Amino acid sequence: MRARLTAGLVVLLAVSCAAVGVAAVYELDSFLTGRVDQQLREVGVRYPASLEHGGNLPKSDHDADDHGDTRKQSTGTFGARLVGQDATHAAVVPAGTGATDQNVKLTAADEKTLASVPADGRGHTVCLSAIGEYRVTATTGLDGDVLITGLPMEPVEAAVHRLELVAACVFGVALVAAGVAGAFWVRWSLRPLSRVAATATRVSELPLASGEVALPPRAPESDPRSEVGRVAGAFNRMLGHVEDALTKRHASEERLRSFAADASHELRTPVASVRGHAELALLHPDPVPPKVTRALERIAAESARMGEMVDDLLLLARLDAGRPLEQLPVDLTHLVLDSVTDARAAGPDHRWTLELAEEPVTVTGDAHRLQQVLANLLANARLHTPVDTKVTVSLTTESVKTQGTLAVLTVADDGPGVPEDVQPGVFERFTRADRRRADGLGGGAGLGLSIVAAVVEAHGGSVGLESRPGATTFTVRLPADGDAGAP
Repeated sequence: MRARLTAGLVVLLAVSCAAVGVAAVYELDSFLTGRVDQQLREVGVRYPASLEHGGNLPKSDHDADDHGDTRKQSTGTFGARLVGQDATHAAVVPAGTGATDQNVKLTAADEKTLASVPADGRGHTVCLSAIGEYRVTATTGLDGDVLITGLPMEPVEAAVHRLELVAACVFGVALVAAGVAGAFWVRWSLRPLSRVAATATRVSELPLASGEVALPPRAPESDPRSEVGRVAGAFNRMLGHVEDALTKRHASEERLRSFAADASHELRTPVASVRGHAELALLHPDPVPPKVTRALERIAAESARMGEMVDDLLLLARLDAGRPLEQLPVDLTHLVLDSVTDARAAGPDHRWTLELAEEPVTVTGDAHRLQQVLANLLANARLHTPVDTKVTVSLTTESVKTQGTLAVLTVADDGPGVPEDVQPGVFERFTRADRRRADGLGGGAGLGLSIVAAVVEAHGGSVGLESRPGATTFTVRLPADGDAGAP
């Protein structure tokens, strides 16, 4: 904005200077040309008329005081006598007293130019090849000839050019000075707006998605009657509303997190009890009707599934509460090997391939939680892809200038892919790509990938998804070898 305002100020000043300069040059040129025309009227036709009389007009053409030499004209005065289209005489008054007239050799084009000047006694500007630009008047002589008197335009042009040069220099210096002064003035005038922008920048850098947020100090307010002052005031009021909303949101999150943790903790015991009673009933030696056996099996299965869900919710609640994880060296390569072995056993109908770095990859973190990340990613690939799908698990390292060495774990498959409408929220809780499994006949509760994201984030890493039909890749990046980035 400062640049645009300064540029606009300079452009307006430049236009104004140009207008003043053009007007001044035009007026000076008109004024000096008028003076030349006045001199031409005073000179009359004495000089061109005298060219054919050796410098003296016939006495009938003179008053008593006009006898004698008629060539006392200013230096450069031009005179010519035309008969028809031909010039019989053409000369210029030379510099110096008593000097002989300097004859001018006119070309056919010059004669045509002079013949085209109307004999109206008014000034007209012509350009002659031999002597340059002249202001001339034409008058009809007594013999039917045309007498032309002219004065050079060189003094007028010199004065005009000098004014142009002076105006260009003065206006140029004025524009530079105005640009520098305008830049400082605009910068000083917009200081309150700059402070508002700085505060807005600090706010934009804050993580507002979750957790307690401490907003920076409000922007200093200036004169409320000015536009900048009103912007600062409105911005500060908006920050106040945002802060209130964030405080209420954080309190709500804390209540929900506390409820989820308490409910999960309290549900673990009754769920385990239900599951135990169902399994105990299935072990009863007496004959049991098939329908009752089926019901008991479903109770045991659903209670086991509910127990896993309760454990997942409790884990997410603890991660949300920021409870610290173990910070021990973890051989990620060993975890990947074990996880792929377990996945092969659980999904023998899939084709599992493994790509590992030449050297073991180690990270600092919680081995149990990282094992859960691998298990969830592989289970996700197994449950959401058809039989004979190829699943490739790779583990490498990469160096990033700002983050150091990262362990890069990818789980890729050539299955149907994640639907586009599901991809933006795939790491959110209770997101399910296959809604048909909501009947409880398979699949999870939609917490697996949210646990992956929460555990990876707690380890200072990141997880991403790229998916299209035939190519789905989950990528996990973690700080390797104890590099900065882990909490």
